Amino acid sequence: MSMIEIRNVTKRYGAATVVDNVSMDVEKGSITVIVGTSGSGKSTLMRMINRLVPITAGEIFVGGQNIMDVPVTELRRKIGYAIQGHGLFPHRTVAQNIATVPQLLGWDTTKINSRVEELLGLFNLDPATFAEKYPHQLSGGQQQRVGVARALAAEPELLLMDEPFGALDPVIRGKAQDDLLAIQKQFGTTVVLVTHDMDEAFHLGNQIAVMSAGKLLQCSTPEKILTEPADPFVQQLTGTSDRALKLMSLLPLKESMEPAKSGLAYALPQSLSLRDALAEMIWQGVGEAAVQDADKAPVGSISMTRLLELGRKA
Repeated sequence: MSMIEIRNVTKRYGAATVVDNVSMDVEKGSITVIVGTSGSGKSTLMRMINRLVPITAGEIFVGGQNIMDVPVTELRRKIGYAIQGHGLFPHRTVAQNIATVPQLLGWDTTKINSRVEELLGLFNLDPATFAEKYPHQLSGGQQQRVGVARALAAEPELLLMDEPFGALDPVIRGKAQDDLLAIQKQFGTTVVLVTHDMDEAFHLGNQIAVMSAGKLLQCSTPEKILTEPADPFVQQLTGTSDRALKLMSLLPLKESMEPAKSGLAYALPQSLSLRDALAEMIWQGVGEAAVQDADKAPVGSISMTRLLELGRKA
């Protein structure tokens, strides 16, 4: 079922066409990443979904309803929005920032406080420590988490994110991406995220939309973007040198393992990707490892020979 339907959408500023006749669907409960270089039209396309940018031509439906048939304030209250730099109100505490939209919607104080506490806990920000702090007292990573918590506060079914992790250093950025994946899975939120970082797109996206010069070049699964690029620019954007490793990062270990063996000294969780399993085995210097489920019960094994063979096929 589609949460968003974009139909022949165009945006012009005078003679300049910034988004050019784009059509795509976003499935409910999925993460769609719109990727492209600077000036490709990716942020403009996303901002048309919550009417921050007016549509020149075409139609957008959210939850089956044409966005032009919904009062703009009502539309935006149902859609979470997180941006690079987080856009936190500097003179409001963390708790007050997160409570912004629930207050606008008239939630009672008990419900608001409970939601603020729940979200702070989910983002590993102890309410006793962080609720009364101000944005300037937080690190960049903590501000980013509060920004996403605020966007999720009113339990929106749809979350729009515009380069949300762009200002973070690589280590914190990786953690922030994993936080988003965990929370999206927990709430079943539909996410549309804009980035210029192809690695981020592969890490997060169930679907990747590649834009260039206002046009949508391809909208497919990460696997198809890698193996069946629809355009030379898509192929260039995904890179050719580490394509095998990128594909391995999309393939789960549990679907490629061999039968369980006894006596193996090292074990890997079955939740790993093939790429992560390969990295762990190289790091540990082992040629073969057991594979375990979440309860640490053996469910299979994997050998370096098998991983390299799978990598060559990828």
